[in-house]
Amino acid sequence: MRTLSAAIAVVLAAPQISSAFTAVSRPHKFHPQPHPASALLAKTFEIDESQNQLTVTPISTLSGTVTLPGSKSLSNRCLLLAALSDGSTKVENLLDSDDIRYMLQALDALGVPVERDADDATAVTVAGQAGPIDSPTPDETLELFLGNAGTAMRPLAAALCMGRGKFVLDGVPRMRERPIADLVDGLKQLGATVECVESTGCPPVTIEANGLKGGQASISGKMSSQFLSSLLMASPLIDGDVTISIKDELISAPYVSLTIGLMKKFGVNVQIQGDMDGAPSFLIPSTEKYTSPKTILVEGDASSASYFLAGAAITGGTVTVRGCGSDSVQGDVAFADVMEQMGATVTWAPESITVTRDPNTKLKGVDVDCGKIPDAAMTLAVAALFAEGPTTIRNVYSWRLKETERMKAIVAECTKLGATVEEFEDYCIIHPPKDNKINENVVIETYDDHRMAMTFSLAACGGVNVIIHDPGCTAKTFPTYFEMLGSIAE
Repeated sequence: MRTLSAAIAVVLAAPQISSAFTAVSRPHKFHPQPHPASALLAKTFEIDESQNQLTVTPISTLSGTVTLPGSKSLSNRCLLLAALSDGSTKVENLLDSDDIRYMLQALDALGVPVERDADDATAVTVAGQAGPIDSPTPDETLELFLGNAGTAMRPLAAALCMGRGKFVLDGVPRMRERPIADLVDGLKQLGATVECVESTGCPPVTIEANGLKGGQASISGKMSSQFLSSLLMASPLIDGDVTISIKDELISAPYVSLTIGLMKKFGVNVQIQGDMDGAPSFLIPSTEKYTSPKTILVEGDASSASYFLAGAAITGGTVTVRGCGSDSVQGDVAFADVMEQMGATVTWAPESITVTRDPNTKLKGVDVDCGKIPDAAMTLAVAALFAEGPTTIRNVYSWRLKETERMKAIVAECTKLGATVEEFEDYCIIHPPKDNKINENVVIETYDDHRMAMTFSLAACGGVNVIIHDPGCTAKTFPTYFEMLGSIAE
């Protein structure tokens, strides 16, 4: 079993995305994209464009090697820190997805020069502003539409408070249901003039920025670690020392470690006081300023790795994911440990993970605290359908605040597939179908949530057709997911 390293670094990952950055459109239409790994051996899934559905046909085995696309969390953090740094930064293996396009479009609107690489669609060069980003239209309010990209909305809301100008940050209807009040409260404590919708605590966010001096902020860490990460990333732009403390508890602490490690790559050292698993505090001295590392390579997405690792554990195939491994800064690599607890065999390398399962060893249900891996925990819900005995997924209240109300969505779709699911406020217990027999031809509602589509595609490993409604929603983080799944499916 791998122990998450305390060391914080950004690990190299091989680029693999083939499509160029383009404008975001809705509603989703699924258009298969060729992928080098697919070649002639790819399993072809059935597409019904009239119904906007994709049928994942029965999968007997998943075996092969997958090179992961860049991490969503790291991609948008890299773009923002590059924009705030002194000097130009080339960002490589950038994820090509909706969330990253929203950040790129926002930087364009803010007048931050971003040069796309004509020869490499996963690379951009960002001209740093050597400090806060001011509005290019100081006499007018600049409106930024950020879709459902939390990794753009939260960090930009904090960063734009540090410069000068008037801004409104908004998104799709679901974004207007996703909380941001704790971040707004922290920014106000530091002196910012910023508001969200008072009745909901959600976007739109209205900002009247005029720069900030140093100070202290105490915020809640119970809903989302993105609030703390956003404050941390913005703090070096403040003219003075900044202390940020967590007043209750910090969930998803590995994501905060990821943020702090990336800030270090850009020349800023955050001083940590206390236990990251408790109620820590953070000091960012006024002397800390961002400096470009010249180039930075985005690590492969560990959340996306979970689908392939789980598929290997379910089917007994052997799958290697390249782009994240034992040196990863992402907490979701710990999902491999959960597969090991269920009965799979896991082999670690610095930049890859391999999972298989002895056919004589059946998967068994587990009881796991998934507070540090909430995204990958969704994949565990489908793996649980193939286990002996119930699986309890604990400490995932944050599911209710994500792209959709994930707790209710997972309960509903697992039930359709034949499971019995007990739902509680921050955990659920999944009892697999009798003899692990998955119901045939179930239509999976994805709720405009990329992870629902990818997670429930694995139900096809039960030897049944699974129909994914709105498969194009995977464009949020992994547009080529189904092509990549097909490339290693038999």
